[in-house]
Amino acid sequence: MKRVVVTGMAGISPLGCSWPEVRTKLQSLTNAVQRMQDWDRYKGMNTKLGAPAASFILPEDRYPRKVTRSMGRVAILAVRASELALEDAGLLGNPVVQSGDTGVAYGSSAGNPDAIADFAGMAIKESIDGINATTYLRMMGHTAPVSIGLYFKAKGRIVPTSSACTSGSQGIGYAYEAIKWGKQRVMIAGGSEELHPADAAIFDTLFATSSQNDSPQSTPRPFDVNRDGLVVGEGAGTLILEDLEHAQQRGARIHAEVVGYGTNSDGFHTTHPNADTMRIAMDLALADAELKPSDIVYVNAHGTATDNGDVAESQATARVFGPNVPVSSLKSYMGHTLGACGALEAWMTIQFLNEGWAAPTLNLETVDPRCGELDYVRGECRKISGRYIMTNNFAFGGINTSLIFKRWEG
Repeated sequence: MKRVVVTGMAGISPLGCSWPEVRTKLQSLTNAVQRMQDWDRYKGMNTKLGAPAASFILPEDRYPRKVTRSMGRVAILAVRASELALEDAGLLGNPVVQSGDTGVAYGSSAGNPDAIADFAGMAIKESIDGINATTYLRMMGHTAPVSIGLYFKAKGRIVPTSSACTSGSQGIGYAYEAIKWGKQRVMIAGGSEELHPADAAIFDTLFATSSQNDSPQSTPRPFDVNRDGLVVGEGAGTLILEDLEHAQQRGARIHAEVVGYGTNSDGFHTTHPNADTMRIAMDLALADAELKPSDIVYVNAHGTATDNGDVAESQATARVFGPNVPVSSLKSYMGHTLGACGALEAWMTIQFLNEGWAAPTLNLETVDPRCGELDYVRGECRKISGRYIMTNNFAFGGINTSLIFKRWEG
């Protein structure tokens, strides 16, 4: 078995597109939720809140129309975040990327919503007007990993992870396993999602969205007794995972080591979370890492601010850790970035581990008494000290993931 390390990290998030920008927002306890004025035109939709990605640069010399015409925004976010991560890893332009030794494990909830709408329009209008040679390429569920592979000419395995809210975390987990078992030397891993009213409408029909439209700074409120639902966000996060031996041979900077991954499914219900199988996913990650719960110094919670989700997750986490480990949710700052959340949260959580602090859950004033007994970080940033952190994500379809990272000590 190979040891697997993180040598590159980058993200495009509602909080910013660099770690200094994100850190500033987190430490100032500022969220990125906005009232989306354009959504007023959708009759019957309760929520008008979203968290768009911060502005990012797309260099015209590297992203001409010829290259981007087959990409929707979800793919462009993925490719740009991956370019920044490869640059951070010192692998941008390195021959290993095109050698067949580099693969891609990446996902999103779906392809480009506008391209999907074009095909829906065909059924309604009974005409293919508006559909062209690139429409399917933008619509397909694996548009993000395929676009990454094509853009960087990566010839290794492609692992599409279109699993809703665990798309990004499964991308990292499957990339870790590909390297661990010697199938690839390098993997581009993560997830992306573009902000679209259709995503908000999905949760709106389930009565799972926040409708605090006139006070966007006060929501979402994970684990709070007065929470009223999630806010949809946007972004992309990419980690570059690498065989430790390969990384050391080229003198790479190492951000962290991936030491544990657990994933399973509820086998119960598509939208109703199950605390028992959530707990098992965490136990699987701990077993994979050969660690005890007391070894973990911080847990990044999925923390969507939905009623059933928060209760089930917190109870599951309490069964594993009790009230002995700090827990907080980054979705209180940037909303639920769906396919991107697992990767963006892993990026930020690794930074917490290396810098020795963790951000609190915003807007958490009174913990719902139905939630598990945990050490909820709230009010201000918390110092953390130790070697291991865990980050968890749970998705529609009953898909559960848990990742464990170790601080790199050489």
